Amino acid sequence: MAQTDLLIRPAEIDRDSSGDSGAQGRTLPSNLEAEAAFLGAALIDNRVIEDLQTPIRPEHFFEPLHQRIFDRVLRLIDRGAIATPVTLKPYFEADDALKQLGGITYLAKLTADGQGLLAPRELAAQIYDLALLRELVSVGRNLVEGALDTSDEVAPLEKIEQAEADLFRVAEGASTGKEAESFGQATHKALGLIERAINSGGNISGKTTGLTTVNERIGGLHDSDLIILAGRPGMGKTSLATNIAFNCADRFLRDQADGIEATVGAGVAFFSLEMSADQLATRILAEQAKISSEALRMGKISRDDFQQLSFASQRLAELPLFIDDTPALTIAALRTRARRLKRRHDIGLIVVDYLQLLQGSGRANDNRVNEISEISRGLKTLAKELEVPVIALSQLSRAVEQRDDKRPMLSDLRESGSIEQDADMVWFVYREDYYVAAREPKVPQADDDGKTHEAHAAWMAEMERVHGLAELIVAKQRHGATGKVRLRFEPKITRFSDLAEEDRRSGYD
Repeated sequence: MAQTDLLIRPAEIDRDSSGDSGAQGRTLPSNLEAEAAFLGAALIDNRVIEDLQTPIRPEHFFEPLHQRIFDRVLRLIDRGAIATPVTLKPYFEADDALKQLGGITYLAKLTADGQGLLAPRELAAQIYDLALLRELVSVGRNLVEGALDTSDEVAPLEKIEQAEADLFRVAEGASTGKEAESFGQATHKALGLIERAINSGGNISGKTTGLTTVNERIGGLHDSDLIILAGRPGMGKTSLATNIAFNCADRFLRDQADGIEATVGAGVAFFSLEMSADQLATRILAEQAKISSEALRMGKISRDDFQQLSFASQRLAELPLFIDDTPALTIAALRTRARRLKRRHDIGLIVVDYLQLLQGSGRANDNRVNEISEISRGLKTLAKELEVPVIALSQLSRAVEQRDDKRPMLSDLRESGSIEQDADMVWFVYREDYYVAAREPKVPQADDDGKTHEAHAAWMAEMERVHGLAELIVAKQRHGATGKVRLRFEPKITRFSDLAEEDRRSGYD
């Protein structure tokens, strides 16, 4: 088939806006001959499409007529029909663009020589790559137009963040927007998660928390989920988040070393707006070396302890845990940094400590409730966009302290009901020993009356009962039941761990 028989209509990029008469128009990247050859191959043998490794879609074709032809081919194949020039004929008899090319005979010309059958995968790859290049041109044009337009406001950082977001979507091949998923595709993905849960021993289908009892309750950390981890000061929410981040990254590292591909671990991005990177590293080192973090900070450790610490640091040197301790991040800047870490290191879990220290876009008219709503929506959007779980720590209101039962409730989430609304799971950390310790009565003296001795003895008995115990209260869970999980907490090394089996049974659900 001669090239002149095929549609050749390259588009011209706008001339330079400066009006320079010497400026030459340039065509957008495209190869209409490759598109026609690929369509011809697909019409000769429909299995060409089934064997493709490139995620090619109708919008990746440059020529609108080719887009419509490919879309109809996919529809026919999807319902079990055969796509040929003959079966396509009824759908294109009234197509004006096709009439200009000679009508239905154009469909027959596509299959005339079958050259596309020689390399259909290469043709599909070229069509896809050229589509991405056209998207890059679009991103560049929007960037230039946005930078030149100062009629609204001068906000260069926002424009940079938007450009990075656009480039990320191009790199992921999703710049034209995520396609609607058929129920069959969604079911296939769901079966994959169920199979993963079976292979893990029946407890986990997402990323691991490293805590067996927590995994049993929630089934792991699921992709695209926003998990709010809240608690009053002193409850250990940062410690728990750090433990989970370490456990997930460490599991990924160990599975990689063992050659296990279907890992429940992942690389982790930890955005610490409150603590510095070295403080978080000290916590993790203290936990792994089983040395008090306070003793580490003050240098009160022996040579043997230091050697143990050195061994722990060597083991953790390759840990895929990335800490960003930039203060006062906006939600837009955090999303930009997260995309970058996803692109460079393929992170599978994001932790934010903590939500109230993030800043909004500044457009909320100084309304803190609206700003928190914007931040929580932004975190949920980030989880869906990168398809990773996001754990965001949150403060609780002081209403907890006014009640006899100090266990938090959903209504205690501070500053905005949208946090509860946007979250897929809400966890509360509660340590009864923290409150019991604060109620310690006066230490009895030898000449004190019996009531003082009695009160102190009762307090000691209660303290012994609750010492080192913590509760993780799952107050909301879209994927399953709510409830409580009892854990062990070692405050000296800031470590949460599973209770022994007999201790679990003696508690509550």
